[in-house]
Amino acid sequence: MTSLHTDLNRSNPTFAQRMLGISWGLVLLITIVAGFGILILYSAADGNMQPWGEKQLVRFVIALILMLSAAILGVYYWFRLAYWAYMLSLILVVAVDLRGIVGMGAQRWIDLGIIQLQPSEMMTVALLLALARYFHHLGNEDDLKIRFLILPLLMILLPVALVLKQPDLGTAIMLLMGGAVMFFLAGVRLRLFVLMGAAAGAAVPIVWRFLRDYQKSRIYTFLDPDNDPLGAGYHILQSKIALGSGGLFGKGFLLGTQSHLSFLPEKQTDFIFTTLAEEFGLFGALTLLSLYCVILVYSFAIALRSRNHFGRLLGAGIAVNFFLYVFINTAMVTGLIPVVGVPLPLISYGGTAMLTVMLGFGLLMSVGVDRDVRLNRAGERQPD
Repeated sequence: MTSLHTDLNRSNPTFAQRMLGISWGLVLLITIVAGFGILILYSAADGNMQPWGEKQLVRFVIALILMLSAAILGVYYWFRLAYWAYMLSLILVVAVDLRGIVGMGAQRWIDLGIIQLQPSEMMTVALLLALARYFHHLGNEDDLKIRFLILPLLMILLPVALVLKQPDLGTAIMLLMGGAVMFFLAGVRLRLFVLMGAAAGAAVPIVWRFLRDYQKSRIYTFLDPDNDPLGAGYHILQSKIALGSGGLFGKGFLLGTQSHLSFLPEKQTDFIFTTLAEEFGLFGALTLLSLYCVILVYSFAIALRSRNHFGRLLGAGIAVNFFLYVFINTAMVTGLIPVVGVPLPLISYGGTAMLTVMLGFGLLMSVGVDRDVRLNRAGERQPD
């Protein structure tokens, strides 16, 4: 009888139990990384909290509250809100295409008065929520049938097409890869991935025709950055110079020449990892990457402990999405892939990216708090 009572409490925790059930170790790791980011933004502004550090600190505090609020809300509530979150994000993406704010040659933001929101970033998490619910409801016996995969495929391709129109190639890649990972986690057969990969390869010549000139230029630059060192290749060449000049332990805090003499472009956003590496060297860069690895291990551990399919899919999807942010940004600034404009999570200056990543971690923590909750296909809690 005592064991049954304990099981019921674990599957339906009180508010105090939910607070205690939050992964506070993960919260601490996230706070440390975000604090490191604010420190780098302080340095990028020549030892001043303006114009980036102070705003980033305020955004982090707001995002932290949002993250903890999401963690306290039961995972079964997130199940019910999944499709609504997807539809809201899709409407906002459409609104950007219709009446968005143009900045740096792209129409990606919408002005909500108190904040300029980038809905394509929000879609990366909303898509994971919607796909996790769909595949949870689908069950295991139907997931290999192609006709059941048409709808989730459309759920991925529709926002991808809208985001590409803005244009935002980096976020479009995030959406495609995140969606593909959810298909894999749901148990879709590998042969279907081979077929989709072949179809994507065959579509490359068609896609190439629709790429804008600057996007083609980025690909040419990736293949040969020295071809136009003062034009298209300037960003990546300056990034490599800064990375190499940092050496093992860096030039020292506030002493980075490439960033402080304004040779390094976008030093507070896309290329902030280079700013860090120049001042703290290989040691500092590996320290940050190690913290990211610990966060990833923590995240996958939470996802795998969930006793419901929705929680496992959502948690693993968020962990992979976080990995994609880190991998694409670091590979981009080191010249391993073309420059696509993906921020470094918790480090790069930006409000929507910070809120999106933190909300994702809040959903992950909600999965952890409700790890013992069982859900039927309709998302209703079931007894053990």
